[in-house]
Amino acid sequence: MAVNRRNFVLGTLGVGALLVGVGTWLRPGDRGGPYNDYFRALNKELREKGPMRPVLLIDLDRLDHNIDVVMQSVKRGGKQLRLVEKSLPSPGLLSYIAQRTGTQKLMSFHQPFLNRDAVTFAQSDILLGKPLPVRSAELFYQIHKGPFDPARQLQWLLDSPERLQQYLALAQGLGTRMRINIELDVGLHRGGVSDVNVLGQMLALISANPQHLQFSGFMGYDPFVGMGVPGILGPPEELFARVMVIYQRCVDFTRQQFSGLWHDGLCLNTAGSPSYRIHEKETLSTEVSVGTAMLKPTHYDLPSLVDHVPATYIATPVLKSTGAVNIPALDDKSTLFSWWDQNQRQTFFIYGGNWMAEFESPQGLQSNTVYGRSSNQEMVNGSNAVGLKIEDHVFLRPTQSEAVLLQFGDLLAVRGGKIVDSWAVYT
Repeated sequence: MAVNRRNFVLGTLGVGALLVGVGTWLRPGDRGGPYNDYFRALNKELREKGPMRPVLLIDLDRLDHNIDVVMQSVKRGGKQLRLVEKSLPSPGLLSYIAQRTGTQKLMSFHQPFLNRDAVTFAQSDILLGKPLPVRSAELFYQIHKGPFDPARQLQWLLDSPERLQQYLALAQGLGTRMRINIELDVGLHRGGVSDVNVLGQMLALISANPQHLQFSGFMGYDPFVGMGVPGILGPPEELFARVMVIYQRCVDFTRQQFSGLWHDGLCLNTAGSPSYRIHEKETLSTEVSVGTAMLKPTHYDLPSLVDHVPATYIATPVLKSTGAVNIPALDDKSTLFSWWDQNQRQTFFIYGGNWMAEFESPQGLQSNTVYGRSSNQEMVNGSNAVGLKIEDHVFLRPTQSEAVLLQFGDLLAVRGGKIVDSWAVYT
């Protein structure tokens, strides 16, 4: 436990405590309350059958709903779906979604995960989601074994003529041919190609080395279209139009200047979880990438994903219940906190803590910023109405999926409030 020095000093002054109290007293939801039926069932199941440690839950009923929303959109747009592995970082979770969606297309971002994908999903088509250092690519080939054929099933994403030269040298050294997908900067400005002169250099290099390089398509990632960018930058429809102008320019240039590289089987990848639905309006791209929208953590509470529902939660048991807030060194003076803020009248210490997550149930729980955050036994405060007992569970919604899902060991799949499966995560 680490005390926040600034808040500790303010806490020793009556004014500091008073200001904290005013700020929290008026916040909506502070009255707290017991579990609703959904979390009551989960708490009962975890008390009886759970491991009594922090766990990451995947609600399969809610996940099914989100999958169906995605697939309805994909079908309306006449596109294919590529699953973003980093946002769903469990082979079991990916297999479940792939089976329900009928896709064998994956997007990978990390060499160790890529090697595992090539074994676990031996029939898949894998597109890299970011340009990897050429040494990472070399390690992939050194480690790879099994029927997955990189020359036919793997697309390396590259963003510059210089990196393409490095990959060409690797392909020549290995005596293999690499499929090259070119990253387009369609407005995110995180690297990639938007200048057709640079694009021409890359396509010319691919054309000159057909025995080692094969053009496989474009990837244009545009999450900002659906992320609620401030209106001063333009409405989503206007941002989307700019994206498609850049994408179309690169496609037209390739068709006109390098017609020998163009064919109907190219992968024209686009979108991301926040923006996949708007691509129903265009016919240029062939596929959309979706990952985090399947689980909908809090950072994806977006207008573009209003039809999705939260499908993942952290659940962790209460280890201790100690009553009103009691801050080290303040001792009896700590009563000022619980007197002024009804949400500090009960104190619970949970198993673990300090995750990238927000309290979900029971309502009205909050971390104590004066006491300080802890990854071991975090202090959590609530009102008298919370009603938590030792070994009850506190439920939190992750703010994102890709990092948080890897922190808890096996994921617990639940359906109808019951644990039905467990899935290992990537390592």
